[in-house]
Amino acid sequence: MKQSVQGSAEAGTPECRGGGGSRVPAQARVADVLDVFRERGGAVPAARGEHTHGERPIPGPRPVVQRSSVRGQILDALRTALVTGELQPGEVYSAPALGERFGVSATPVREAMQQLALEGAVEVVPNRGFRVVERGARELAELAEVRALIEVPVMLRLARTVPGERWAELRPLAEDTVRAAADGCPATYAESDRAFHRALLGLAGNEQLVGIAADLHRRSQWPPVRHGRAYLVADAAEHMALLDALIAGDVDVVRGLVSEHFVGAH
Repeated sequence: MKQSVQGSAEAGTPECRGGGGSRVPAQARVADVLDVFRERGGAVPAARGEHTHGERPIPGPRPVVQRSSVRGQILDALRTALVTGELQPGEVYSAPALGERFGVSATPVREAMQQLALEGAVEVVPNRGFRVVERGARELAELAEVRALIEVPVMLRLARTVPGERWAELRPLAEDTVRAAADGCPATYAESDRAFHRALLGLAGNEQLVGIAADLHRRSQWPPVRHGRAYLVADAAEHMALLDALIAGDVDVVRGLVSEHFVGAH
């Protein structure tokens, strides 16, 4: 339930292999995500106004993308790269270079990057491309505070009104986070963490609330904080403890868990 996850600096970035049966696919590295794409077309010329000379090459074999839902696939891959730290804060990436990496034109990459700009993940650098935003501890703390203002009162209200059997239906999602934590993949864990939170808040029946909370949650997951597998396992255990308290209708325990979570999450 904490805000961001990443392999420890001492142990290195953990390999993402899938969540041991989890519903959420492993997404540790962009190259792994894009291995499922199929060859379409050849080299892509640089787009006008963006220059690739001198730009550091992106490691790994060149992946390629299916034409269906190209923008969405690239957006997912770029979001994964933010969580895993492959897209480095402060670095500038051009749409033509990323397009060549993905085996597509610069247009869908630029569109995906523009969406990330709206989400605050990158900023436009005229005639160069997009710079990954360097987000500090203060901004992460502010995101945690805003999430707490939204999620804590909603969870307490739901704890008093939603029957235990409804909460029990969410156990598979909590178990997904446990498997993802054991696997040690930050991107897989981030996705399963968001899915669990979406399901909890979804019981409020307010789509606007769920959408705003999900956007804040995604923003809070990068840049990745250097925590290891033990951090993820402990975080997933909090999901299970919270769900057990909700099923039991123990509002006091729920209050303590959700309030404490946001205090030490950033």
